Amino acid sequence: MEKWQKDFFEILETVADEVERFFQGVSEVVDSVFEISEEITEQVQYTIATEIDQYLNDLADPLLEVYWDLEEFVGDAEHSFPYEVEPSLEKNAACIGCRYYHGQVYSGNLLVCAMHPYGWDDNNCPDWEQY
Repeated sequence: MEKWQKDFFEILETVADEVERFFQGVSEVVDSVFEISEEITEQVQYTIATEIDQYLNDLADPLLEVYWDLEEFVGDAEHSFPYEVEPSLEKNAACIGCRYYHGQVYSGNLLVCAMHPYGWDDNNCPDWEQY
């Protein structure tokens, strides 16, 4: 083999070695960038989670205090809202299945129906009609 051919192949080997070292260096840099970005991401997530948690606590605490204070008031006022009572065999048995049965409680007072606001005493109401 002639000298220039030998020199040419040595130059090609040198270039190949340098290119390989270059890409290994680039690979190391990329790995370092990924590691740093992962650390930054973890830190940002931790910081954001901590800040949001603190913000929500600061926001929720006064609201919960107001809610707990109102709970006593609402507990007392709960009876002022109308609610329904179904007739049973023990109470207002004559009203079971009657179309006129109203059965709403207003301020703690049950309105059975318009004709008999307090209900009928026995099981045979004279105004009973099938619903």
